[in-house]
Order: sequence, then C-alpha cells, then structure tokens
Amino acid sequence: MKITILGTGTSQGIPVIGSTHPVCLSDDPRDKRLRVSAMIEVDDQCFVIDCGPDFRQQMIRNQVSKIDAVLFTHEHADHTAGLDDLRPFFFRQGAIHCHMTSRVHKALQERFSYMFATENKYPGVADLTIHEFENETIHINGVEVIPVLASHGYIPVHGFRVGDFAYMTDVKTIEPQERKKLKGLKVLVLNMLREEPHKTHLNLEEALELIKDLQPETTYFTHISHHLGFHAAVEEQLPENVFLAYDNLTITIN
Repeated sequence: MKITILGTGTSQGIPVIGSTHPVCLSDDPRDKRLRVSAMIEVDDQCFVIDCGPDFRQQMIRNQVSKIDAVLFTHEHADHTAGLDDLRPFFFRQGAIHCHMTSRVHKALQERFSYMFATENKYPGVADLTIHEFENETIHINGVEVIPVLASHGYIPVHGFRVGDFAYMTDVKTIEPQERKKLKGLKVLVLNMLREEPHKTHLNLEEALELIKDLQPETTYFTHISHHLGFHAAVEEQLPENVFLAYDNLTITIN
C-alpha cells in the first residue's frame, strides 16, 4: 500500500493570503501547505480522501489519471470545494464513486445543486454515484475500508482505516468504542493544529495523548497551522516515531 499526503494545511492553506508571519514567508517547501487530502493506492485501486479547493493542483502535481473512489470526511469547504474538478476523471472513466454520510450528501446537494439536478442538469458536469454510509465497514472493489467516527467539536467527522493505515483529520475527540478501530496501526495520519488549545481541532498536547493511547508504530501530523512554527524546528522537538507530514510525502506499508 502506498499513501500520498496531498495536502497538510489548514482551511486557509499556508502561506495564508496576505500574511507576513515568518512561516508564511518561509523558503522551506515543507512549510508550504495545500488544503488537507490524501491518496491511498492499494490492490490496483486508487482512493482519494476529500477533494478540497486545491484538488486540481494536487491531481496535476501527482499525475493522477484514475480514481476508483472518493471518501469524504465531512462537509466543510476545505474538504469538498474541489468537487467540480472531478470532471476530467468522469470524462475518462464515467461516473465517479463517492462515499459519504447522508449529512455530507445533503450539504453537497445544496452547495453544488447544478451537479445533483434531476431535471435540466447542467451539461458537462460530472456524474457522481453516491454511496451513503453511517459508520459501517465499506467494501470498494474488494478493499475493506473502515470508517472511524469522531467529533469535530460541533459536527461529526469520519476518518478511515485501510489495513494497517488510518487517516484522521479535523478531529477534536474520539469515543473509546471508535478508538478500538485504531489499535494495531503501522501508520496513523492525525490532525494537529498548533500548541494552543482549539475548540474543534486537536492541539499538540491532545494529539500526543491520543497517540499514547492508540500506540501506532508511526504517526504523521497533518492539518497544521503556521502558528505551530517552522517544520524543521517543530519536528526536532517531537517524540520518537512522531513526525510532521508535508505535502507530497509518500508512505509505503508492506
């Protein structure tokens, strides 16, 4: 299994528009972060988790020509605003399989009404085959995907486990019964915003406490704010086997 971390930034991305914060002015490419997304390649299948406003750039940069499914964590714009950019994949391969909760489905129907119209549908938009799930295991072309329910402070959010890998973003809390799904991981990708507490995201202290409980072999942090500091300086302070992810990081799990 190969995982590509397509983006690791917050909802504004880094650099933030108009910001003169030192991290936003950094020359280190690891400090330049597109909106969060990941790609999983396993058993000749290609799954993308979320398609935010940087989706087109991420697909071009990684020369992605085929997507077998898109998995949505939740409805926020930094995770869904690139939905219309699924069109090139639709033109090549037909309807795109999208897995989401009913809540996310409803939000996308409202936001992208022209894509979901049943009459007088706008020509040229992508046809989406929607597969709703609540919290049950998903099987996509023989690959088992386990949704993991968490809280984003005010709304539910889902992460996903595939084999020994799990991807959890925009998490504030995870209930004990859902944490059980995250035991025995080789690699965990987990959101960690900054050192200061936040109402809807894990901060550094909270993320490290969660890692102690879950005990994955290796953890990479994502959804990182520029307020955390420079990539190189922060990573030097992290515990063993805990790292900051960066855009285009690739991870291989045998």
